[in-house]
Amino acid sequence: MEKVKITINNKTLEVPREYTILNAAIEAGIRIPTLCHLDLHDLKMVNRTASCRVCMVEVKNRPNLAPACATPVNEGMEISTDSLRAIKARRMAVELLLSNHPTDCLICPRNLRCELQSLAQELNVREIHYSGVKSDYHLDTSSQAVVKNQNKCILCRRCETACNEIQTCGILSALGRGFHTVVGPAFNLPMVETSCTYCGACVAVCPTAALTEVNHVPKVWEALHNPKKYVVVQTAPAIRVALGELFGMEPGTIVTGKLAAALRRLGFDQVFDTDFGADVTIMEEAKELIHRLEHGGKLPMLTSCCPAWVSFIEHQFPDLIDIPSTCKSPHIMFGTIVKTYFAEKNDIDPNNITVVSVMPCVAKKAEAARTELALDDHNNVDIVITTRELGDMLKEAGIDFDKLPEEDFDHPLGETTGASVIFGTTGGVIEAAVRTVYAWLEKKDLDRIDFKELRGIEGLREATIPINGQDIKIGIAHGLGNARHLLEEIRSGKKDYHAIEIMACPGGCIGGGGQPYHFGNDEIVKKRQQAIYREDLSKKIRRSHENKEVLEMYKEFMGEPYGEKAHELLHTYFEPKERI
Repeated sequence: MEKVKITINNKTLEVPREYTILNAAIEAGIRIPTLCHLDLHDLKMVNRTASCRVCMVEVKNRPNLAPACATPVNEGMEISTDSLRAIKARRMAVELLLSNHPTDCLICPRNLRCELQSLAQELNVREIHYSGVKSDYHLDTSSQAVVKNQNKCILCRRCETACNEIQTCGILSALGRGFHTVVGPAFNLPMVETSCTYCGACVAVCPTAALTEVNHVPKVWEALHNPKKYVVVQTAPAIRVALGELFGMEPGTIVTGKLAAALRRLGFDQVFDTDFGADVTIMEEAKELIHRLEHGGKLPMLTSCCPAWVSFIEHQFPDLIDIPSTCKSPHIMFGTIVKTYFAEKNDIDPNNITVVSVMPCVAKKAEAARTELALDDHNNVDIVITTRELGDMLKEAGIDFDKLPEEDFDHPLGETTGASVIFGTTGGVIEAAVRTVYAWLEKKDLDRIDFKELRGIEGLREATIPINGQDIKIGIAHGLGNARHLLEEIRSGKKDYHAIEIMACPGGCIGGGGQPYHFGNDEIVKKRQQAIYREDLSKKIRRSHENKEVLEMYKEFMGEPYGEKAHELLHTYFEPKERI
């Protein structure tokens, strides 16, 4: 690798020629403030629009200041990051952004989590010297999942990069010119009228509150204080390895017991783990894969747990709509079980039950409202809140989370396995399925539980698992751009698999659009993944088909996995949708 010698703040460095000034400064431990810049190495996402002009530095013998994030280094370059001229330019850039920004910070969804707010504090901005006309756009609350507030957009273009380059959905782009430039869908259509998957990638990278999730917290409080409602909560596997971050804990801290205790303190009538629904999903999905393998069914079979991924294939690959598994997602399955089996077992009118899902995902909000997933014209899940929203509720209720005791989830529907826990990370769903398929097809008690060849953080992976004399070929993708690549290879016949897992969010659910903001720190996602596997190892039972409460539910109510009643309650259908 060719290197060049440069000087930053009188410090001599030797750095790779392909570096930018910002890359070199970071390696040297020199802080240059940034705003529009985002560099996610593992996701191969770099946003270098240099639109905010916050990272300006002075380069010797150049008349103009240079944006550090987009200026390549050259041999002999002498750079000053802390000159008075550079500091004043940064402050002016932030003041100009603030001059056209709403001043409702105290009631903003991103208050104290806003990068523009933090930057203004860091640069000691105490007044705005510029005034003029402010943008005045309509608040788009048309979708079930994402709120778009263009008045808070700073044109950093991060959302555009995430949507177009990482997820390849092509929903967001710059519209208009000059002062009237905004980022939005074509023709500035309402989000609900587009083919947005609601994956939340745009929400996760937005530095302000231009893009946020639809706030369902008031609905939860209303349900909890309605004496006529029996309110049941379920929490996804990825929540337990991320929620602690909102309370100052290290990324990857497992808070399963505290999570159950916290939900109980909020006043839920029953506190359950979506992991039970994940174990049921494996019972159905594994059986479906075996049925396709043994009866000449359509292959490859694709997992269908991720609603953003399901929406993606409906809009972008309608010709392949018959290959995903027909299984509902775990939290929808769990909602169905609560409103049928649990309601019947406890003599509760299903119409009086409110099911609340705590999810790491923004798309789950829209998924819960899909008519294809309803039961007798009623939603299986009534309200979905994100990890961030749960954190807000706990703070609002004055719950000292880190001091809570460890508690268990309620039973029945409370027993879970290691297989269900790993649903939270890329490769986890298919590994959980393989654990059961392997045991069922081999038809004998086997010691093998871990299938580490299915693990990793690479965007595209594949493995071959010998099962009962047959080599089962498996593909794995996370991030919709990687999913597109995989589907195009399947469509063209270049790749041949038996089963494929796809998750829309980078890293899987642990990196979901509803998780605590990690501001581009890939290490946080990796630590969450490591915690998921630690939780799996700590479980006494690690295969879904060995969950005694799941087996009891099938025996008492559901019948055979992949049977008639299971199809009626736990499976769904997909239809092609117009791409907009």
